Amino acid sequence: YNSDNGTSTRSQSYGEPLLRYGLFEDWLEFRIALFPSEQQTTTAGVSRTTWGTEDLYTGFKIGLTPQDGFLPEIALIPQVNLPTGSPGFTSSRIEPGLNWIYAWEVNDFISMAGSTQANRRVDSVTGGDYLEVAQSFTIGYSCTENLGAYTEWFVLIPDSADTEQTQHYTNAGFTYLISNDVPVSY
Repeated sequence: YNSDNGTSTRSQSYGEPLLRYGLFEDWLEFRIALFPSEQQTTTAGVSRTTWGTEDLYTGFKIGLTPQDGFLPEIALIPQVNLPTGSPGFTSSRIEPGLNWIYAWEVNDFISMAGSTQANRRVDSVTGGDYLEVAQSFTIGYSCTENLGAYTEWFVLIPDSADTEQTQHYTNAGFTYLISNDVPVSY
């Protein structure tokens, strides 16, 4: 809500479909995603809804170590958001980042994972650059050999942002293994 001009804005992302494609055995995968979104702006009681897509996400997941007892499986994901989004949904800049992920298979049904990220972001009000640190924790469930589900908590922490604030989120979704190298998440 912006009290200076009486305008409020609400944004909603409609899922995070992520396509991952395994390359070179089990240690490298290509990742790409395009997120559909909606933004509702209300000024003086009049609402306007805009639909579009956020910037294109791409990355490569590089497997570093397998799980060894209590020590997690570890991977790094160099990633980048490319400024391809719809007007009102794009940062209009390349936003590189690095994601460190770690995971444990608890048993045949439950797994746990965490992610620590550092990404370049653009302040939505001032347009200034800042570092965003993100932390997440996920619990995964194996429903069948090809179908899984997950629940996740994550936090976005802006460092040196002009107006952005820390944000906490929860989400849930499904994964489906099309083949040994092609899982789809939604």
